[in-house]
Parts: sequence; structure tokens; C-alpha cells
Amino acid sequence: MTFNVLWLQAGGCGGCSMSLLCADTPDLPGLLRGNGINLMGHPALSLRGDQDHLGLLQDCLHGRVRLDVLCVEGAMLRGPHGSGRFHVLAGTAVPMVDWVRQLAGVARHVVAVGSCAAWGGITASGYNPTEACGLQYEDDHKGGLLGAGFRASAGLPVINIAGCPTHPGWVTDSLMALAAGLFTEADLDPLGRPRFYADQLVHHGCTRNEYYEYKASAAKPSDLGCTMENMGCKGTQAHADCNTRLWNGYGSCTRGGYACISCTEPGFQHPGHPFHLTPKLAGIPIGLPTDMPKAWFVALASLSKSATPKRVKQNAHSDHVVLPPVSRKTGLR
Repeated sequence: MTFNVLWLQAGGCGGCSMSLLCADTPDLPGLLRGNGINLMGHPALSLRGDQDHLGLLQDCLHGRVRLDVLCVEGAMLRGPHGSGRFHVLAGTAVPMVDWVRQLAGVARHVVAVGSCAAWGGITASGYNPTEACGLQYEDDHKGGLLGAGFRASAGLPVINIAGCPTHPGWVTDSLMALAAGLFTEADLDPLGRPRFYADQLVHHGCTRNEYYEYKASAAKPSDLGCTMENMGCKGTQAHADCNTRLWNGYGSCTRGGYACISCTEPGFQHPGHPFHLTPKLAGIPIGLPTDMPKAWFVALASLSKSATPKRVKQNAHSDHVVLPPVSRKTGLR
């Protein structure tokens, strides 16, 4: 049976749709069709005209077309003053927030694609004059547009495929799991994110891990060293598999020399400090690795730095490998 997916775009940049086009396949529509997924409508990727698209929304609302998954990309713009009229769906006089509420009421599953749809994200930064929020969260507080107690008709809360943007594999894998009936509430973490990527850390598989182990830290953007201690990297705290499920089959933020800003987490958009700097207290980074007590980190860092090989120390402050590993026999005797 065909699995019907409707995709709407709200307050955001459209980056998650752009990322989806980089899915690890030369034929994204073929990948979806091959798994029984019918992408009925998408503002940018669909061939439907405006009237056809609006007719589809009405067909879903009135039960003439079964809506298996409602995907929403971008934050919900509730302003001004709760009216939602900062974002009225083109061709209608109806605010997008009202369309989403109604369609969520008939969808078997509701999916927030990206951190804007999940928590409010970049769109909800600062003063937030648009009153932007996520579908079921406002930052890390439950509620959002649909309310803390919302459940889609199949029984699940909003599935938060958080990321800024999302990895295309997170989206396609989630849709395929839903289509196959293999997605349950046990597959969601406490923030409603799919566990297949949210139970990992960006730190896992990072190519800078040797520098992290020895606390051989980068001092400037071009350095090879670990960027956690000085340059704002939150890879040891960020829930994602970016360094084991590479982007475009090749890279990640940390592999490109950029610190992880923890874009899958609520509130990442206003960390309270410059993204490229690590806040410290008495010389100790405030944001420590997940589950590590401060005393253990201080003790480990001290021991690690005292044992740092010359090769690691020198390479950490260079933009290329200056000293390669020493060649030695590794066979046991």
C-alpha cells in the first residue's frame, strides 16, 4: 500500500529541503517510490501547481486522500499576537499555523524536519518578534504549536528530526521506517528524536579524536588539534552521528575544520557565548563531555597533557601533518 507523505514549509530557510537533495542516491524520487513512499506534495520539489496543491490539502482534511505523514519544515510563526498572520499560506487567507493544526489532526504521523520545526531554532532567536516555536517544543520546553500532550492518530508524538540542516539520511531513514511499520515510541529519545542518530555523539568517529585524548588543542581555525577546549566545539555533547554517517559521503563540520555547534539540540541558536569560543571557568571548559564529572575531566586532562607525544603536540598547532607517526613493527613477540 502506498505511504502518503505531505511536506509543508513554514518559517525557515528551506535548508533541510536543500539537504534532502543530497541524499546518498542518484535518484531520490526513485528511492522513495522503491520503499512505497508517495511524496504527494512539496512546495519546491512537487510538480503540482498552486490550485492542485491546495486541492490536495483539502482532500487530506476531508479524508478523500489518506495522510500517512505530515512533514513540516521551518518554525511555526504564531505572531502577531497569536494570530499566525505573519505567515499566511499562499493562495489562501488561512495562516500556516491553522493549516498545520488541522492537518496534524488527520495525519497518522507528524514529523518535524529540522531544528526550526522541532524547537523553533534559528527562526526563534533573540527577541523573536514572529513568536516562532516548534511543533511540540519551544526550545526544550514541551508545548509548541500542537501542545505537550499531542499524539498523531497512529499514537506517536511529533517525531523531531532535529538538525540545522538535517542530514538527508535521517529524513529518508525515518520515512522508510515509518512506511515499513518499524517505528515505535521506543525508537524516540526523550526529546522525540529518532534514536538511530540521536543515541550517537558527533564526537564518535571524529578525526580529531587523538588530539582530544591528549588534550592537544587547536589555537586557531586552521589548526589540526581538538577544537573543544578553545574553539567552541560541542561534539562531545551533541547528539548526532555526523562523523560516522558522513555528509555527501565525505565530510562533516569537524572534518571541514569547523567546531560543532550542537545544532540538533534545543537552544543551540543562543548558546550565551560566541560560537567560535569555548566559555571557561577557572580555565576549565564549562560545557564538558556528556556524562563526565568535572573532577574526572580535570584529572584526565592533566594526565593526558603530560603524556602528549611530541608528534601530536606539534601537529595540533599546524594546518598539516608535520610529524607523521613513527614506523615500527607491531607484531607481538
